[in-house]
This record gives sequence, structure tokens and C-alpha cells, in this order.
Amino acid sequence: MALIESVSIPLATPMPAFSLSDPDGVKHESSGLVGEKGLLVVFTCNHCPYAIAVWPRLIAASAGFKAQGINTVAINPNIHPGYPDDAPDKMTGKIAEWGIPFLYLVDQSQETAKAFKAQCTPDVYLFNKEKKLVYHGRIDDNWQEEAAVTTHDLIDAVNALAADRPVPEEQHPSMGCSIKWK
Repeated sequence: MALIESVSIPLATPMPAFSLSDPDGVKHESSGLVGEKGLLVVFTCNHCPYAIAVWPRLIAASAGFKAQGINTVAINPNIHPGYPDDAPDKMTGKIAEWGIPFLYLVDQSQETAKAFKAQCTPDVYLFNKEKKLVYHGRIDDNWQEEAAVTTHDLIDAVNALAADRPVPEEQHPSMGCSIKWK
């Protein structure tokens, strides 16, 4: 697995619009996903060890995010014949197994990942209610060991956004496996 970091994207960049299906084929429009305060978009997958390590944290935190008016959506750009563990039917299994409480969408064409300039899994984007980027970085400071985390970057950004406070401008890139481009 090639380790790669997310690229720097200017804050206030508008969220690219997208229309993606869930693994059952139901279409979802980005315009309908934004919560009262914003939307967290995470490009992720089933097989990457970096993504697998942070899935439980993301799932656990999403309930608190939703209570603060920030919805969460995960997008899988790794729909690639060389990575069968990331196929839509396997996504359905992971939704059930992990109890994913938010949409986990299929980016079959990879056009959405390209529009966001996503590079790795996970690649994390937080948008305010005006669909402007306020955070693009890591979930926390230790992807390997949750017990060793000392800085909760994403949770801090969400809490600031929900409280109408500025999100810290110092943001550390996310890192993970490279997206499996076709």
C-alpha cells in the first residue's frame, strides 16, 4: 500500500456538486446532504489499513456531528476491478458489519474524487452550510493507535464550526493509501 498525503486545498473552496448512488443503486444529490451547519465528506474504502483503522472513530464521532447539525457522507472511489474488497456488494457488507450510520456512496467513475482533488483513503473535507471548505486534514494525530491520540483535529474542527467559531487554519494533511485510479 502506497502511503500518500492529501493535497493542500484553499479554505473557502466551494464544494463540488455530485450525484452518487449508494451500493443498492439509490441516487443521492450532494445538495440534499448538507446539514443545518455543514457536511463532512470522507473519501474512504473497505481495504486500506489506514481507512480501516479510523472507520470506528469516524462512525462513533458522526452521531455527535449530526447532533450539532453536521451530516456525514463517505464516498468510495476505489471501484476498481483490481480491488474486489471495495466493490459495492462488499460495501453493503461493511455497512452492516460496522454499523455505518451515514451514507456510504459509490464513486464508480471516480469523477467526484477528481473534482474534490482527493488523493488518499481517508481524505477528509468539512464544509460549512454555504458549502465552503473549512477543514481538509487528518482525523487525529495517530491513525494507528486510538488510545495514543492526543489531538482530535477533525472533532475540534467540527466543534468550532458547530459553535460558529473559526476553524483553526493550521491543518495537517490526511494520509493513507493512494486512491486506486483506473
